[in-house]
Parts: sequence; C-alpha cells; structure tokens
Amino acid sequence: MKKIRITPIKRVEHKDLMEKYENPIQNACDIIMGKEYLSENGQMPQGFCHQAWQSIYPFAFALANGGENFFDGWMKNKKTAMISCNDGFRPVSFLLEVVD
Repeated sequence: MKKIRITPIKRVEHKDLMEKYENPIQNACDIIMGKEYLSENGQMPQGFCHQAWQSIYPFAFALANGGENFFDGWMKNKKTAMISCNDGFRPVSFLLEVVD
C-alpha cells in the first residue's frame, strides 16, 4: 500500500451562507493551510480532521492501492486528486498525492 501526502491547499468562507444559516461557533476548523499530512496503510493521519477524512478517504484509499486517473483525466497528474471536505460554510480543498 502506498503512502499518500495530504496537503490543505485552500479554504473558502461563504460568509453569506454563514450569516443566514449557521449557528455561531468558536472554532470550526483546525486545519492549517499548507501543512502536510501523511496517510500510511490507508489510515487517517494523526491530528487530521475526522469530518474532512470522511470526505477524502475514498480517494486516499484508492490512490494508496494503485488507483489513478480519476474521472477520466480530471487531474494533470493521474496519481493525484483534489478533494474538498463537506463543510458547506468553509470548505477546504486538499491535494492528495501518491508518495513513491
């Protein structure tokens, strides 16, 4: 099984949706942009967001097991994936890369 590097690339905040629908919360996301996480043996990296892992796990698992070329050439590098977490108010986009 291959190791997968997971890097948070960008977080977007939909302030209009937050104002209209979200109950105020203190700390919604601890993910640090640019910090690299390493998934080994298909496991969630230590300190990684559980909710984000649920969103990216199928792609991380597939890459770790030799999967590639998702959605018929969607990524320039066929051994990568760009996946967002499921937070509708402040989604984070993660780059998943096979570590050779």
